[in-house]
Amino acid sequence: MSFRVVRSSKFRHVYGQALKREQCYDNIRVSKSSWDSTFCAVNPKFLAIIVESAGGGAFIVLPHNKVGRIAADHALVGGHKGPVLDIAWCPHNDNVIASGSEDCVVKVWQIPDGGLTRTITEPVVDLVYHQRRVGLVLWHPSALNVLLTAGSDNLIVIWNVGTGEVLVRIECHPDTIYSACWNWDGSQLVTTCKDKKIRILNPRSGELLTEAIAHEGSKATRAIFLRHGLIFTTGFNRSSERQYSLRAPDALGDPIVMVDLDTSNGVMFPLYDPDTNLIYLCGKGDSVIRYFEVTPEQPFVHYINQFQTPDSQRAIGMMPKRGCDVSTCELARFYRLNNSGLCQVISMIVPRKSELFQEDLYPDTLADEASISAEDWISGSDADPQLVSLKGGYVSQSQSTQLTVTKKSNVLDKMPPRGPKGSPVGGAAASTTPSATSNGSASASNGTSQSNAPVSTATNAASQPPEPIVISGVSEQALTDLRTKFEDEFRKLKAIIVKHENRIRSLEATVKAMADRGLTEPDAPLLNTSTPSPTIVGANQSVSNAHDDQHGDGGGHYTSTNLAPDEV
Repeated sequence: MSFRVVRSSKFRHVYGQALKREQCYDNIRVSKSSWDSTFCAVNPKFLAIIVESAGGGAFIVLPHNKVGRIAADHALVGGHKGPVLDIAWCPHNDNVIASGSEDCVVKVWQIPDGGLTRTITEPVVDLVYHQRRVGLVLWHPSALNVLLTAGSDNLIVIWNVGTGEVLVRIECHPDTIYSACWNWDGSQLVTTCKDKKIRILNPRSGELLTEAIAHEGSKATRAIFLRHGLIFTTGFNRSSERQYSLRAPDALGDPIVMVDLDTSNGVMFPLYDPDTNLIYLCGKGDSVIRYFEVTPEQPFVHYINQFQTPDSQRAIGMMPKRGCDVSTCELARFYRLNNSGLCQVISMIVPRKSELFQEDLYPDTLADEASISAEDWISGSDADPQLVSLKGGYVSQSQSTQLTVTKKSNVLDKMPPRGPKGSPVGGAAASTTPSATSNGSASASNGTSQSNAPVSTATNAASQPPEPIVISGVSEQALTDLRTKFEDEFRKLKAIIVKHENRIRSLEATVKAMADRGLTEPDAPLLNTSTPSPTIVGANQSVSNAHDDQHGDGGGHYTSTNLAPDEV
């Protein structure tokens, strides 16, 4: 007699439950772009969806309590000049979202509490560097204000949003970048590319650590870092069948698991829950959401179940764990959009009879506080993300802060002024110019409590009034006199230039008029000029006292009597 042993798992009976239509969002014109993106981003405050928009690109931002039918003229975030391709909420500030577009620009937006009351077109900061469309935006999991962008120019750019500057430029990809993902502490980066390779990179130096062929198919692939270091990928084989695989970073070319799923042609997006090690596979055009559990036992990736819907999905977003309802044992919540404009809300629930807090289902999860600053991260420091308990429901410990950008001064502003002989005034110890802020911003705090903000230095510096420029060794009166002297010299030089310009124009007009007179009527008056015209003589004549032979008409016009009509 043989016995079939059923694997023991607390997630074996997870099921999906769709909310009623009146609890969902309807009449949303989801984007028709062919770019492989989820087109949707969710956090505990807002739902953001890329929508169709005339005259540029836009996305809609809805508070979670604004359910039902959405008005056609609802306020949008619409500052892009081309279609928006990807959006991502900042993990450390629920009011900040980044967007990438076909106009090659990445914009970072501040969404007010309560949602939008009017369409906004002015971002907090524009990040301009890419030469082609930007199809991927991704925030760092633990460092404040660090944003990764990737475009069709085959570049990965890592930004410090707090200063609006580029930290790292990575250009080791020969073709379009399909996906990128940070590892748990943000010290490594995994990417997939159109050349079918998967790469692990050092994000600070751009150094390629290892690479291998991911999937043999030519369609788009995706890769994510799991919490304990393994890499999960989705893609296609040579027969265009969809696959998923599990790999170790030190043996990328030798998958631990490689499984064929089906023959659908939609790109699969792996959505990962690091608290439970559950992976949800959602394909564009699919009508199912499959979910798997990753464990240390064979076969390592265990199929659990799937949630079936009658219509295909166009876009999908996953709520962070701190936005789930722990009282109903909700493990995940998906916002699924179909082509009819309905955004369906789906809860993944573990059936439990007890109404107490289930500690085995809800270990400490990602908080909305950063662990380190952007400056510390780029200098070489790594830190795991901050964690928080969900017991009793999640309550944000950070205040709603305004994302502000303190841009660094131009390098030319740091050059000391030159003295009369070209030597620096006051020596090389001249002080630098205060930094300029963008859009009237006053600090670089973002998503953390004011007492523990990692970039509090930038916050204090920008909130104080700018200090006056002081140059050692030169008095303010001396600088004023020097400026007055230069202004006088420039004024005199300008007057001389204008005087000579007028004289040149006068002579040109006179020469033209005399040439016309010589070809037409001999006694035709010349143009009005301030300078008497020279006398034109025949081929056998000489010039003698041209001014005595000219007769003025009193109005500035001059005629010549030296030539007879038959001598012209």
